[in-house]
Amino acid sequence: MEFSDLIDQRQSIRAYEKSMIDESTIEKILQIARMAPSAGDLQSYRVVLVRSPASKAALSDAAGQFFITQAALVLVFFADVERSAAKYYDRGRALFSLQDATIAAAYAQLAATDLGLASCWVGAFNDEKVRRAVAAPAGLKPVAILAIGKAAESPARPARRGMEELIVHDRFD
Repeated sequence: MEFSDLIDQRQSIRAYEKSMIDESTIEKILQIARMAPSAGDLQSYRVVLVRSPASKAALSDAAGQFFITQAALVLVFFADVERSAAKYYDRGRALFSLQDATIAAAYAQLAATDLGLASCWVGAFNDEKVRRAVAAPAGLKPVAILAIGKAAESPARPARRGMEELIVHDRFD
């Protein structure tokens, strides 16, 4: 698929069919996420693959988003802040590890779309509840929850801001 077509097809879906995702498709999504660029090639992130109904329910509660329970697969991306901080100190802890996890999540989301699946990125959640839902160790910061499944809806695409509102040439002044 052409990259521009992939971008056109990707949108947030919050209703999923009751169907499984085969292991080879999951593996492809994770392999693509693994290839995401990262600061210093440290890959300062961890991904939790969630399929159990109990864990999905706990994540749904942490985010206040019921549709998470309907997804066939949920990926939770964590920044490994200390891994990044070991090389980049405070900037690694405060920024680079978050960027690493975010880029990997974006790659996973685009991979899911390319493989004919739907997804929704969830960024609003209670950090501690997310950690408890997947028994995450200390030092990992939850960055994104990515619900993935076969779409059971086809919502209208929301309007996007115009280029003139987003792009500044050279300087703000």
